[in-house]
Amino acid sequence: MASNGLSLNTPQTFTGENYQIWSVKMKSYLEAYDLWEFVMEDRLIQPLPANPTLAQIKAHSDEKTKKYKVKTIIQNSVSDSIFSKIIACETAKKAWETLKQEYQGSEQGRQNQILNLKRDFESLRMQDDETIAKYSDRISLIVNKIRLLGEDFKDDKIVEKILVTISE
Repeated sequence: MASNGLSLNTPQTFTGENYQIWSVKMKSYLEAYDLWEFVMEDRLIQPLPANPTLAQIKAHSDEKTKKYKVKTIIQNSVSDSIFSKIIACETAKKAWETLKQEYQGSEQGRQNQILNLKRDFESLRMQDDETIAKYSDRISLIVNKIRLLGEDFKDDKIVEKILVTISE
């Protein structure tokens, strides 16, 4: 897998909660091992030509191995109850899309989540007995949830929010 001595912990097991966080961690994990492309593309592995060279045989074998490895990693990083939802998926891409649809929901649902979080952000106010660090953490939590849903959220908006709503 990693040829430069990189050793990564196995991904956390997805139990049905915090899909966005799990999916970001899984994507990073798969990218680190050069496997993400097998999630994004459902490409067929071309058969070997007649009289293949050793390089062609090795490349074919490597591609086949990676295709099955990424599927195995996804299957092993979900709980048994969730595995039952992707057990029939023939490819890593299909398994990934099934999980995404089930736990992230539709585009409309995602947009509703973003709108609700933005409303929460706008209504945030620093409490009288709250430290700046705690208030900043509450803001960061909401902003990170928005970003995990794929929405761009500018840092200057966060700074402005803190400056305007911070108590004396």
